[in-house]
Amino acid sequence: MRPAPGLLKGRSMRSRGLCAVVFLLSLGATAEVPPTADEAPAGPAKRTYEARLADGEVAVDGRLDEPTWAGEPTFTLDYETYPGDNVAAPVETEVWIAYDLRHLYVGMRAHDPEPEKIRARLRDRDAAFQDDFVGVVLDTFNDERRAFEFFVNPLGVQMDLVRNDVTGSEDESWDALWDSAGRLTEAGYEVEMAIPFSSLRFPRTEGVQTWGIDALRIWPRDQRRRLGLNELPRGRNCYLCSGSKLIGFAGVTPGRNLELAPTLTATDASARSGAGEPFAGTDDQELGLTVRWGVTPATTLGAALNPDFSQVEADAAQLSVNTQFALFFPEKRPFFLEGADLFDTRIGAVYTRNVADPDWGVKLTGKSGRSAYGAVVARDTRTNLLIPGSQGSQLAFLEEENTSTVLRYRRDLSGSSALGGLVTSREGDGYHNRLAGIDGLFRWGEGGTFRLELLGSETAYPEAIQARHGQREGSLEGTAARVGFQRQTRSSTASLVYNDVSDDFRADLGFIPQAGYRKGYGLVERYWFADEGERRWSRMTVGAESTWTYDRDGEPLQQQVAPYFRFSGPRQSFVHAYLGLGPSWFNGRELDRAFVVYGELQATPDVDGGRLYTANLTDFRASYQLNVRTFVRLVTQYFDLERDPALYTFPTEEHASRLANQLLFSYKVNPQTVVFLGYSDRFLGEERSIDRLAQTDRTLFLKLGYALVL
Repeated sequence: MRPAPGLLKGRSMRSRGLCAVVFLLSLGATAEVPPTADEAPAGPAKRTYEARLADGEVAVDGRLDEPTWAGEPTFTLDYETYPGDNVAAPVETEVWIAYDLRHLYVGMRAHDPEPEKIRARLRDRDAAFQDDFVGVVLDTFNDERRAFEFFVNPLGVQMDLVRNDVTGSEDESWDALWDSAGRLTEAGYEVEMAIPFSSLRFPRTEGVQTWGIDALRIWPRDQRRRLGLNELPRGRNCYLCSGSKLIGFAGVTPGRNLELAPTLTATDASARSGAGEPFAGTDDQELGLTVRWGVTPATTLGAALNPDFSQVEADAAQLSVNTQFALFFPEKRPFFLEGADLFDTRIGAVYTRNVADPDWGVKLTGKSGRSAYGAVVARDTRTNLLIPGSQGSQLAFLEEENTSTVLRYRRDLSGSSALGGLVTSREGDGYHNRLAGIDGLFRWGEGGTFRLELLGSETAYPEAIQARHGQREGSLEGTAARVGFQRQTRSSTASLVYNDVSDDFRADLGFIPQAGYRKGYGLVERYWFADEGERRWSRMTVGAESTWTYDRDGEPLQQQVAPYFRFSGPRQSFVHAYLGLGPSWFNGRELDRAFVVYGELQATPDVDGGRLYTANLTDFRASYQLNVRTFVRLVTQYFDLERDPALYTFPTEEHASRLANQLLFSYKVNPQTVVFLGYSDRFLGEERSIDRLAQTDRTLFLKLGYALVL
């Protein structure tokens, strides 16, 4: 898809220069820099292991008593990679890898000299990261850029993630269909996993396949220790490049599997405008269908009619008082999570929660050789807008539909580097936003990283938005750029980042709450690790960061220098001291700031004449886990705000309070075969007493979903 006419008009010379820079950087991406004595050493030689053919049926019950697990393990986890520096693992962990034509099987036996100290609780999926757990990391394309992660705690609770080594992130919102079980034993614990090949993506090859692999065990005792299959050199600029290789799977393909997920969502909601007013109720029943088809072993096509985007848990509570910019909430909706890591950028040009209430959607993601590609098209019944400025952002809404499109391409380069392109488009009646750009990641040696992102946009708002939110008439054209450099060694990190976003840049399918600024950021830190056997501490870090932000006219917005100190002590204790020094500016007025953050303490500044406001947020959650599949959860969020009206330049209430409750029953066979039954309500008021709040709405909802794999 070509950019819209005028999108990048007038920037041809700049584009040619940038292309030349990118080309030269890509040529030098694998250039070796002579190491200094403190630099991370070259990675260890890669080892190769062979997956065995399963010997008969494997019953996933947490008991390693089938013939498949009778022989020698495929490998053991011999290294403590944190806090130890690739020292010998203090406990033994055995791992078996096997397969048949439909499943990948993993058996793990975790020995423990003190099994009574094992941490294992029944939890919802993706919520057991504070327990003991074990798992595998599978780089199925063997490209050292993307991997699937499968972890299980001693009671069989599942955790699955996607690792993106291009952005350096892990996404736990990705959910696959697989089976697991675990059990405690007198000598530790055992787990079994059965991962259908249809839940994975990998290339079709003749004969034996080669995947990248890591396996790990988290052993939280006096310290939270990570035990692994592979050595992980400190200061290395990639993770998957340290993986071993796993061969086998002859004759196995993911198949052109077809997944159907019909849903039924029913709600009975009522609301009222104020205390004493009658409730007005509405009820609604919606049928939805989501389809996922493996077009090829490496390409997935998804489609949805009236797709299920219902949320069954309250968003994470955040303080929103006196915030200059909009708050970010993570995406949780399954349709958008397939291949979501491909669309990731550091600038934040794609934020799928901006597709608010679609009638239908289509999504294609895949990989062929060194090329990764993705496309999303959706027809949205709502048009939500985030209008950014240099000192604040505004939220707007259009009563009209739009068609949202995202196109993404990434090319893997040598040396774990990558170069990509992105196009987004949002088209409505009298409104559009179009964006195009490139991004690159260039790595060299063991610790050098350079990132570059360049975007251009063209936007036209309807007259109502122009008048209400002070936007200029006609077409708005803008650019955004981000350049970052980082150098890591075994004991230090140095980073420099520069952002430049013009006043008229808009990314209406992204999350960019600030525009019209230039920002520089620098960081240096030095860290020390305790010697092997040291129990009083594990890691200490001393560093400083500096941020300098100006608007496009050169007026300052923020200047800060912040030294900090981190210390990891015994019994997994943690101390973080942070001293921020430097002023901020708002509407030309300088505001001095000097604050210390200890743990998760947040400081609120005063103004001349007294305290402007005091805001408190309480988020209470109680959950009872009946078994691995079933839980009951109560969520209560209470927000209380006290202001001094005499300090405001506009009329405002002295008190404001808000209370929200949600009770949820959840039964999950897998992420798509579910039963949710819940109740929620909300109370508002201008008093500080909870019993004086007035109920404004209440909702009873039921959701049924079923996953059918053909």
